Amino acid sequence: MDAPRFPWGPAAATGIGSMPGTDAREAAKTVTGALETFPYLPELPARGPGADMIGRTAGLLVEMYARVEPSGWRIGDRPGRDTRRAWSWRSEDLDALEEFTQGYTGPLKVQAVGPWTLAAALELRNGEAVLSDPGACRDLAGSLAEGLRGHLDEVRRRVPGAEVVLQLDEPSLTAVLRGHVKSASGYRTHRAVDRAVVEGTLREAFGAAGGAPVVVHSCAPDVPFALLRRAGATGISFDAALLTEREDEQIGETVEGGTALFAGIVPGTDTSLSDPAGSVGGVRTLWRRLGLSPGTLTESVVITPACGLAGASPAYARKVLAHCVRAARRLADNPE
Repeated sequence: MDAPRFPWGPAAATGIGSMPGTDAREAAKTVTGALETFPYLPELPARGPGADMIGRTAGLLVEMYARVEPSGWRIGDRPGRDTRRAWSWRSEDLDALEEFTQGYTGPLKVQAVGPWTLAAALELRNGEAVLSDPGACRDLAGSLAEGLRGHLDEVRRRVPGAEVVLQLDEPSLTAVLRGHVKSASGYRTHRAVDRAVVEGTLREAFGAAGGAPVVVHSCAPDVPFALLRRAGATGISFDAALLTEREDEQIGETVEGGTALFAGIVPGTDTSLSDPAGSVGGVRTLWRRLGLSPGTLTESVVITPACGLAGASPAYARKVLAHCVRAARRLADNPE
């Protein structure tokens, strides 16, 4: 029998990252209970600076620190209150995850912001984005890679049975490639970054996972599937409602090249949920349109919410995770 292509196996479902509320133990209990075969480390941005997406990842940087200014997170000279808060939140999150994964074996997803979205969001001392300075981008990418290595090593120590999966969040990647990231004044945009540079930097970040699978997530339109595949992404996570037929060729080549699709099929904020079988109808339609074999569907696709669940009610967040699990099973039962 052939070995499974991915550590999560067929008919898998997982979440994106963020959860509502401020209680790390409750979030870890919810995620590990609902996603028994593919849990993840929950993020709780409602706790404030340092628990938000950018702040959490800024807290991973090595020999580079950031603080909160009125305009956002800015590079500073030394770790201040905001950095220490990010460290504290991360420690609390890992404590809770460790508590609820005792004896767990299997895939476990950990999220961080990718190098290009971080470069677009973090400010230099002059107030401009790190993205404006190629040298600063290189330094940031190196610091992030080193920080990711240490973070993943700690997760492996705390959950020794885990097969760690790294998710890098890159919602600003398309804007970086197209030169759409605004300057501090808001009157101009930063120049588009060369695609070869973007690809090389992503490859460096992927290397920080130490051979573990890397999934790139973006809930923005026009995800650059081909570039991410070339850079070596194991999987690409996206909002399925934003796909258009002009992306079919890229997506088909992505799947045929061995990259998994993490299809976001359920809204991240409270709404009525359809039958799980109906939720995956769009995935089946995409597969037929691409002319791909139905037998590869459940191997190649992981079912997720469209984006994080920070803006959802706790009750809806629980329902969504359970809904994704049921939808993945329905897809496996009837891939045609």
